[in-house]
Amino acid sequence: MGQKVSPIGMRVGIIRDWESRWYAEKDYGTLLMEDVKIRKYIDKECKDAYVSRVEIERSKNRVEIIIRTARPGALVGTNGERIEALKKALIKMTGGKTVNLTVVEVANPDLDAYLVARRIAEQLENRQSFRTVQKKAIQQTMRSGAKGIKTIVSGRLGGAEIARGEGYSEGVVPLHTLRSDIDYAWVEAFTTYGKLGVKVWICRGEVLPGQMVKEPEAAKLPQKPDRRNRRNDRVRKEKVNATAKAEPAVAEDEKGGN
Repeated sequence: MGQKVSPIGMRVGIIRDWESRWYAEKDYGTLLMEDVKIRKYIDKECKDAYVSRVEIERSKNRVEIIIRTARPGALVGTNGERIEALKKALIKMTGGKTVNLTVVEVANPDLDAYLVARRIAEQLENRQSFRTVQKKAIQQTMRSGAKGIKTIVSGRLGGAEIARGEGYSEGVVPLHTLRSDIDYAWVEAFTTYGKLGVKVWICRGEVLPGQMVKEPEAAKLPQKPDRRNRRNDRVRKEKVNATAKAEPAVAEDEKGGN
């Protein structure tokens, strides 16, 4: 089982881009640790905002941080107070550099592997059945337009003495096809019996060569028919029918007059 590779790392440079985009020579290690601290801090402080991914771009004295979240309103806070407090903390963490924060909403959380895994982990912490939460997550993801999904929960399932793993899948998840847009995430659930590992793979379709992965759009819900339009159409048809009936009568009157 040691031959597994991260589906995300395997596709970097092919259909996926790096999450940290900068170049350094002597300060590489320092900046790398700074990126790790920034991501950990944002994940800890903004847990209720369901942050999916943090992208970091750097120039000489500027740090651009792009936060992708399912709940942008919770991250920004009332009148932008929370995002300003976060910005001040990150400026201090980066040694006084100029920090620009950009908040991007995840259009469809059901197609984001991290958010799906996080939801499963939270339900496991609330003592729900590991089978039920996986099947429910799979149904929601497939309903949102995914080509396939695979989930695995491992650990002391149901409080068992011996740890094991149990997973479910639906659709296709071609891990060896590099043009397939595979999203992967791993999250820990802290239960009364110990830690449970939650892994999620989601196939969102294929990406053409030379293109990069785009964020999936929100699933379009079926629109309810507008009753007013129906009524207007009915009135319009009645007027047309009345006009059509009136025209022959007028023609007959003209003939009788002649």
